[in-house]
Amino acid sequence: MKALQQITVLGSTGSIGVSSLDVIARHPESFAVFALTAHRQVDLLIHQCLVHRPLYAVIGDAEQAANARHALRAHGLNTQILTGPQGLIDVAGASDVDIVIAAIVGAAGLRPTMAGVQAGKRILLANKESLVMAGGLFMQQVATHNATLLPVDSEHNAIFQCLPTGSTSLEKAGVKRLLLTGSGGPFRTTPLDQLAGVTPEEACAHPNWSMGRKISVDSATMMNKGLEYIEACWLFGARPEQIQILLHPQSIVHSMVEYTDGSVLAQLGVPDMRTPIAHCLAWPARAASGVPSLDFLNMPPLEFSPPSEERFPCLNLAVASFKAGGTCPAALNAANEVAVDAFLAGSLTFTQIAEVVDNVMQTWQNSEPTSLDAVECADREARLSARKHIQQFAGHPLT
Repeated sequence: MKALQQITVLGSTGSIGVSSLDVIARHPESFAVFALTAHRQVDLLIHQCLVHRPLYAVIGDAEQAANARHALRAHGLNTQILTGPQGLIDVAGASDVDIVIAAIVGAAGLRPTMAGVQAGKRILLANKESLVMAGGLFMQQVATHNATLLPVDSEHNAIFQCLPTGSTSLEKAGVKRLLLTGSGGPFRTTPLDQLAGVTPEEACAHPNWSMGRKISVDSATMMNKGLEYIEACWLFGARPEQIQILLHPQSIVHSMVEYTDGSVLAQLGVPDMRTPIAHCLAWPARAASGVPSLDFLNMPPLEFSPPSEERFPCLNLAVASFKAGGTCPAALNAANEVAVDAFLAGSLTFTQIAEVVDNVMQTWQNSEPTSLDAVECADREARLSARKHIQQFAGHPLT
């Protein structure tokens, strides 16, 4: 009898983590949870531990970790509680782990995801920042350590499904271009002169997907699609001109691949992240995800259009950062994370997110990173620069 595959879920309390645990629970004959991790939502993590009974749980804050340890012991659960960044690295690279679901949002996910890669795990990648920040280094380590990298983001998973199994390059597979789709978020048709006044609550109200607040804002600015553009270049070895981004407000066609013979293959489905998660967990087989079937007789007409450069300046900033190379994508990501946090906190307007990122990129001193330390140094510098620009927007420049 085949042993259960042991899974570490990095970021188990986020939307991807919750969806992953839902799929895992549907297949108790195949999967077991080795470790769960959370940054802030400790009450939810405790509940997840009681349901899935992992051997380990990782919590960012030591005091909260002590409270969680007490709560789990009160329920008779012997889950070992680890803390901090090293705890994340330990559960990602543990010898007993078969699969790492990398679902931590932002730069914080880079080190633990890389630990899983360097341990040769199957990586279910939802932390796009790992490739945005350190794409060359990351893919080099995947090859060196014979890790298996499977994309969870719905768009990249769709492309992966539409490419020939085992293809080593787009050219050899006869691929002409990759078509990345995006809904356009909640402000796709909002008058441009009203965008500065939209609220965080409005920005987080995505019309099709249930996501965390940071990713929801990124979807509204289409920075998320820009980061996915960068990710796609690294994942599939695509040149910038081989990728086209299309607005598709129905979120039913998750992406497409066009071949040199004129064929276009598309992956369609109900907008639910459990589909790509189930695909990656079971790959190369298939497994039930709990997602309802797509109703072709009652679904809305499918629309496609180009994104507006004026409406979505973050998209162009992301594309430009990839073409510039070096530490530019890491700086872009860092500046955006700081700007989005400021918007959610009420310190920036929605349109100032792009302005802060643009200001950081205009003065960025680019260099070629040779290590994760260099990438993280660039990340810190860009965050400091973004905070200075935010203070200037607020009328309180640093002296």
